[in-house]
Amino acid sequence: MGLRLRRSASFTPDHPALLEVPGPAALKAEANVLVMGADSVGKSALTVRFLTRRFIGEYGDMEFIYSHTLTVDGREILFHIWDVPNSQDQADDGSSEEKRIQWADSFVLVYSICDRASFNILPPKIQFIKAAKEGQSQEKVPIVIVGNKRDLHHQRVVSSEEGRLLALSLDCGFYEVSAAEAYHGALMVFHGLAERIPDTKLALKKGTGIRGIVKTMSAVFARKRTDSL
Repeated sequence: MGLRLRRSASFTPDHPALLEVPGPAALKAEANVLVMGADSVGKSALTVRFLTRRFIGEYGDMEFIYSHTLTVDGREILFHIWDVPNSQDQADDGSSEEKRIQWADSFVLVYSICDRASFNILPPKIQFIKAAKEGQSQEKVPIVIVGNKRDLHHQRVVSSEEGRLLALSLDCGFYEVSAAEAYHGALMVFHGLAERIPDTKLALKKGTGIRGIVKTMSAVFARKRTDSL
């Protein structure tokens, strides 16, 4: 599957990493995931590690949507993962970020354990997401907070306990990982996110993913083209 809209693309790896082989009775559904966080915290590295098991350390200032299937607890979930550079969010007038949030079912917010500022921006982002999403439904929005770069422990400025307390206070999942060192941590992040997505939310999205992506991204990028004229 290929999708290109200006600064965006869709990617499915040649050798997807599945947790298990889905059986014939698996519930098939789709989920839209938005990956957010400050620049240089490893958002893209974490996502690509999950998709391909490989670590790539350098990325350009580009938006990407990736598609990948994961089977969790008998549910075969097709993830559509939107990876947005923080610098792109800052360049927007706010409407593009709101459209992305409305598109998403669930969220991964990443910070670096070596960067206090990247940790401090998460609470207002999460509160904004919750206000936008939970106001429309009685269900809690699935959010996972990820402290990345665990391998750089000698540069740590944010403790594991601070990450856990933040997640507990905002009712989010929490993981500390090193996208650079291992695939398992990235798998745990998306496995944990899938466990937080209720069946009812998955069923509502079934069969609407790629059309929703094209519609939402067309609206976002059409707005950017208009603003640049």
